[in-house]
Amino acid sequence: MPITIDLLFLGQPGVVAAYLLKAPGDAALIEVGPASTSHTLLAALKAHGVRLDDVRHLLVTHVHLDHAGAAGVLAGHLPHAKVYAHEIGAPHLIDPARLVNSAGRIYGDLMERLWGTILPVPADRMVPLHDEQLLQVAGRRLQVLYTPGHAVHHVVFRDLDDGSMYTGDATGVRMQGCAYVRPATPPPDLDLEAWDSSLSRLAALRPTAFYLTHFGRAGDTQAHIQELRSGLRSWERLVLEGMQAGWDHAAITLAVQREGEKELSHGADAGIARHYETASSYAMNVSGYERYLRKRHPELPVPASRL
Repeated sequence: MPITIDLLFLGQPGVVAAYLLKAPGDAALIEVGPASTSHTLLAALKAHGVRLDDVRHLLVTHVHLDHAGAAGVLAGHLPHAKVYAHEIGAPHLIDPARLVNSAGRIYGDLMERLWGTILPVPADRMVPLHDEQLLQVAGRRLQVLYTPGHAVHHVVFRDLDDGSMYTGDATGVRMQGCAYVRPATPPPDLDLEAWDSSLSRLAALRPTAFYLTHFGRAGDTQAHIQELRSGLRSWERLVLEGMQAGWDHAAITLAVQREGEKELSHGADAGIARHYETASSYAMNVSGYERYLRKRHPELPVPASRL
């Protein structure tokens, strides 16, 4: 089993995880988190007896900043580490200017606090990934599964030795101790049809467990997938109805928030609710749906606030 490293994003436990695989003289990290938590990750490696020279693999499921933002910083601390990302996303880690500029337009003055300083990954240390590629890392055999939907550059890592999967955001957000699975649907490239196909592919492989970046291990994989499918389509209906009625972003977000709070109310306290929002905010999720639905339904009315 992997070692779960809690990156304590924004000081909150149980929101963003990295996973450590160890073998003699060889270690791998699956997910590296934002640059703002790189010090936490480096301290955890030391606490688990891992020499920095032995970390040879940094695998990320996709290049969003909460999953891969620390890659460039860590490359400076881990001299033998290669960085692995899907071939569509890899160029954005070598030159992160577009990632940083896009995030900067959304987060403004919060950029540094949230994500830290994003550094480029040296091109000669980047390993572009493709579907069904086989990797041998830290004594494990991992298969790369291309899983678009949340992002066009998303992959899942399937452990061929025990049947578990490291799923990034492909299987949504689920905090420890909760059955509720929240969709994570930020812009710019949400694709519900592709996501549905990705989930069908994962389900057909009968995974023994999911290791979620947000957060931890989930063993009931088939029920988990069904919960996510239901949530993705439920929120799609809510957002589409709001757009058809001419509601603005704030009104649609409030409707989705009310639905999410109702779903979350079964067995989750206020602290857990806050962790869900930190990992996958209602406003960002609605923005993703709005972009996706407007491309598919150009006839939708434009809210008065945008005219």
